[in-house]
Amino acid sequence: MERIKQRKGSSVKGIAVLKAVLLFFLLHSLVPSAVAQDTTSRATEPCYRCRLRGLLIGESVVYAGTLYGLSRAWYNNPLTNFKFFNDNREWLQIDKVGHMVTAYQIARVSAQAYEWAGLSERKAALYAGLTGVIFQTPIEILDGFSPEYGFSVGDMIANVAGPALYTAQYLTWGELRIQPKFSFHYTALARERPNLLGKHWNDRWLKDYNGQTYWLSVNPSSFAGRDTRLPKWLNVAVGYGIHDMVSAEVAGSMERGFRPYRQYYLSLDVDFTRIKTRKKTLKTVFFLLNTLKMPAPTLEYNGRNGFRFHTLYY
Repeated sequence: MERIKQRKGSSVKGIAVLKAVLLFFLLHSLVPSAVAQDTTSRATEPCYRCRLRGLLIGESVVYAGTLYGLSRAWYNNPLTNFKFFNDNREWLQIDKVGHMVTAYQIARVSAQAYEWAGLSERKAALYAGLTGVIFQTPIEILDGFSPEYGFSVGDMIANVAGPALYTAQYLTWGELRIQPKFSFHYTALARERPNLLGKHWNDRWLKDYNGQTYWLSVNPSSFAGRDTRLPKWLNVAVGYGIHDMVSAEVAGSMERGFRPYRQYYLSLDVDFTRIKTRKKTLKTVFFLLNTLKMPAPTLEYNGRNGFRFHTLYY
């Protein structure tokens, strides 16, 4: 069960991230006007209706194709009665954080697409929140009917929390002030169990939870008001990671001679979307970069070694 649950958690996360990036390029990079919204006259509204219709059709096709591909690749055995599986103790909960961040990024990408299709920021945020939840929910339901897995309440809560964070910020502040982000570094632990944590560099970033760090990147200037002298692009980020987990369970890792522990981080970051530019291509690059936490000096605290300072952490 351990191997199966690892494949499920990391693969869902990786495929969802790639799907979000693919959807972004499909709906923006391949559309001449990208995210920019033309508000010159009401004569353009039929065009917006066409965009929204095409967007919903495109999302439905991608959605159906993704579910079909997942069902063919993962669920080899016939589906059984619906059941639950409690995996909340696995991987020191970092996989749940990954679910939350992935669902948030799907909502963020979707919101840009809905704005391109003519919706207001508020409506786009609402639609995007629903999209983030809808894209993830059927995967959990299929898991519930699968004999190998089971419906994870913890995963489902994380899948809702991510889009909820996105939508709530627009409903409250009309902008994004707190952004979940991701960073990764390679660890030697993957060599201990390559089948579980990844054999090659291109799959370790998905499977080796020890190298993953998830962040909440906060923009102080947006809370300080218009008169602040703080750079608008400067963020403060708090992060969470784990180490010495070579098994889904702490006990399993300890049996192999490791002592798992949690890691907490405090660092600086950049909100690229607050850097002003008129070039649409650069806006697209900044939008994508905002998925990642930028390398920066970082203070770490963990239960084994106490405080540590990293000159440059990623």
